[in-house]
Amino acid sequence: MRTILKNKKATFNYEILEKYSAGISLYGFEVKSLKNKRGSFEGSFISISNNDEKKNLTNKKGLPELFLKNFSVPPYQEKNTPDWYEKDRPRRLLVKRSEIKEIQKKMKSSRLTLIPLSIYLNDRNLLKLEFALVRGKKKHDKRESLKKRDDLRNAQRELKKGF
Repeated sequence: MRTILKNKKATFNYEILEKYSAGISLYGFEVKSLKNKRGSFEGSFISISNNDEKKNLTNKKGLPELFLKNFSVPPYQEKNTPDWYEKDRPRRLLVKRSEIKEIQKKMKSSRLTLIPLSIYLNDRNLLKLEFALVRGKKKHDKRESLKKRDDLRNAQRELKKGF
């Protein structure tokens, strides 16, 4: 498992409750671009679509699907990119229906969100997205995590000096 892109702000801004993994529906030139570590998680999130006929984001049966939105993938080669290509288009996530239903239940029960954590290559050299069910941190929680990180750094520094 080789991590290609990582959402660094996710662990700072959110409390991660449960992690999931899914395939992503991409074009070939998007895969090449991502393998060159080009892409941005800034402002991206995952939504569940039931029937969105205006944007044509569901399958023909009207079953719920997961979509990665606001994830930006710049074109691999600017001049060879098709005219119709949108770098911020919603990308379908390949997840089992049972998992989607489980996620829906958890999201309805309390105020939770789905955010992407990382994109990685699995052992068969396929791109996968790791995403999580999260709860937003309050400002005082963020300050507390910063204090813990600083204390750990100081303790490690002292240990190095002692030896």
